[in-house]
Amino acid sequence: MFPERLTSGYHAFLDGRFVEEQGRYRQLADTGQSPSIMVIGCVDSRVSPEVIFDSPPGELLGARHVANLVPPVEEGGGHHGTSAALEFAVRALRVRDIVVLGHAFCGGIRAFADDCDPLSESDFIGHWMSQIAPAADAIGVPGSDWRDYLQQLEFASVDLSLKNLMTFPFVKAAVEAGDLTLHGAYFGVASGKLLVRNPATGTFEPV
Repeated sequence: MFPERLTSGYHAFLDGRFVEEQGRYRQLADTGQSPSIMVIGCVDSRVSPEVIFDSPPGELLGARHVANLVPPVEEGGGHHGTSAALEFAVRALRVRDIVVLGHAFCGGIRAFADDCDPLSESDFIGHWMSQIAPAADAIGVPGSDWRDYLQQLEFASVDLSLKNLMTFPFVKAAVEAGDLTLHGAYFGVASGKLLVRNPATGTFEPV
């Protein structure tokens, strides 16, 4: 049976927000989407970009992965969901900005830091999170403040994704042409504070 929570939520949406924004939905149906911003976030249920940025339908193009990680470009066969999303965003929709949104209390980061046992024989999470190992090596051995160490890893996941985005030729070309700007951001789940990465210094600063 379809979850009752979703059914009741849908009816609330249909009677409320859909009525209020029906004109916008009709326009989006007629003309298609044309978002200028893509947000690459984490799958974490507490970190919804549309909620955090109070975004109406059609404004943000989203892609969500564990720990908001973007792997480097891979050519050849296989299934490349991230690559397909980026290609669609940059080449088809021609978004002007891509934001990599990290967050506090990230489960993927915590699993990597704790060196948790695999959840399955395939260990999909472990293999995925191994991407951040070089960044963790650069940070060094954790000190006495474990939470600070985890936050440094959470920042590093944003930095790594921004670096990997530039391995995609069409992203690099758009950035160098001035048609696309990459941004890093970080959301405090408990505090609600948003930090934005300063591209000149690499530090995360309050908006």
